[in-house]
Amino acid sequence: MTNYTTLLADIRRWGAELGFQQLAVADCDLTQAEPHLAEWLARGWHGDMDYMARHGVKRSRPAELVPGTLRVILARLNYTPPVARDSWAVINDSSRAFVSRYATGRDYHKVLRGKLQQLATRIEAAAGPHRYRVFTDSAPVMEVALAEKAGLGWRGKHTLLLNREGGSAFFLGEIYTDLPLPVDDAQQEHCGTCSKCIDVCPTQAIVAPYQLDARRCISYLTIELKGSIPEALRPLIGNRVYGCDDCQLVCPWNRFAQRSDEVDFVVRNGLDDVALVELFAWDEVTFATRLAGSAIHRIGYERWLRNLAVGLGNIKNAARGSPEIVAALQARADHPSALVREHVAWALGRHGVKA
Repeated sequence: MTNYTTLLADIRRWGAELGFQQLAVADCDLTQAEPHLAEWLARGWHGDMDYMARHGVKRSRPAELVPGTLRVILARLNYTPPVARDSWAVINDSSRAFVSRYATGRDYHKVLRGKLQQLATRIEAAAGPHRYRVFTDSAPVMEVALAEKAGLGWRGKHTLLLNREGGSAFFLGEIYTDLPLPVDDAQQEHCGTCSKCIDVCPTQAIVAPYQLDARRCISYLTIELKGSIPEALRPLIGNRVYGCDDCQLVCPWNRFAQRSDEVDFVVRNGLDDVALVELFAWDEVTFATRLAGSAIHRIGYERWLRNLAVGLGNIKNAARGSPEIVAALQARADHPSALVREHVAWALGRHGVKA
């Protein structure tokens, strides 16, 4: 007969061997979180992310998503690249492209899923055949709510999970299982009266503590949104061409964030510090080749150019209206994509040039 307390101790040890910083277990009761999800969806704050509503209550009821689920094993994996240029230094240089630090290396979906599958296989070898499923942003999972229940941290006012030892610079992954493992205790929240994440948001997407209107969030606008970026928000995006880390960068708890020692998270293609014009010059083959295996590849070449055009339109100071910037934009003025042409024309207008 399986001793589940002993098994959980083994699971934590195996997880550490795979490189996870922390493993914890939650039950499946998300009845307190479910009304908040329903309210968020009712307000339309999910924007074009139809998948957030598509599965109904399966997101907040794990046993309906994977029948038989009793527990959720949650894993935390740091992602800050071992070496990268200071984020604020890049953000404050409008001629450079800022890429959210989680995306400068290999696609985390692949890295995290591979590790979780190895862990699940090892659990099955020890506990025998059982029902389980691995998730890495691949299905309707309320991972922050589950991670809170498991004691991996607390939800910050920016809605991300915060951890006393790791800040918010980590990925979460889950294994839904029918094994009756012991559950961990939740933590208290430690944000206090701090509102730095709310104050710093360039687009004021954090409309109140713990409330995010994703339609204004730069991560949503540059990654999830498939169409045109609202014109009023474009100047606020600055040079952030894939994601936004501002709310994390100012968070006091991220003083404790640890750099990852994962080889897969080493910066690729100089994406921690590269000129906007250099990236905008990539043709589609170069984009596909350079960013193969990257999370950025998922948005496709068209949206990549859209984002870069906005960044080029926001270049400031001496570079504004410079021949190099104008020539780079004009080279894409007749691009086959109407989406690209629209954002290029806007960017040229910002430099005082008609498309």
